[in-house]
Amino acid sequence: MSNEELRKNVTDELFWDPKIDSASVAVGTDGGTVTLRGTVGSFREKRAAKKAAERVYGVTGVENELSGRLMTGDARSDADVRGDVLQALMLDTLVPSTIDAKVNDGEVTLTGEAEFKFQLDEALDVAGNIRGVINVWDEVAIVGPPPAAGDVKDAISNAFDRSAKLDADALTVESSNGTVTVKGTVQSWAEHDEAIDAAWAAPGVRNVHDRILVLY
Repeated sequence: MSNEELRKNVTDELFWDPKIDSASVAVGTDGGTVTLRGTVGSFREKRAAKKAAERVYGVTGVENELSGRLMTGDARSDADVRGDVLQALMLDTLVPSTIDAKVNDGEVTLTGEAEFKFQLDEALDVAGNIRGVINVWDEVAIVGPPPAAGDVKDAISNAFDRSAKLDADALTVESSNGTVTVKGTVQSWAEHDEAIDAAWAAPGVRNVHDRILVLY
């Protein structure tokens, strides 16, 4: 697929997604790598644009350079935004009380600790959905106790084998002191995300190094 064909397909997918103001997003392509530039109205929209680009066949990587700028009616004080973020985090039963948030010019930074990656992911989603948030940064430490390396490797490999979305033979897993490295090739971003999610789901994993290539 040529760069122009890929650019058109990504542009069409952005237009197709009602969560995105596609007129605000410029798309560049270089091989299979897509670069998104422009200004959008929220962190949610920035994240949705990246997901839309990753859905397109032929995309092997997305450089999300979109910046956020609030519409006049959405501008709020940092104190108000922080109050709403903290309230939303507190009401979500998946988010531990050890995660805190600070806000500067509409940009939220999450701090503290979480035992599992899914708890951090939930906090990122919750914070990103608050009106007035233009970006979310992660400074949360994953602190679950690291299990034996062999246990992690076997558990993740078995999860790959169980998944109907993955070609387990194309992936390898290495583990050391709670850090997991996943290598290999997949045929789509959906398959890539499935593999990374499976690696993070293993008990005691504190960090995942993504060495997966998306090949078509």
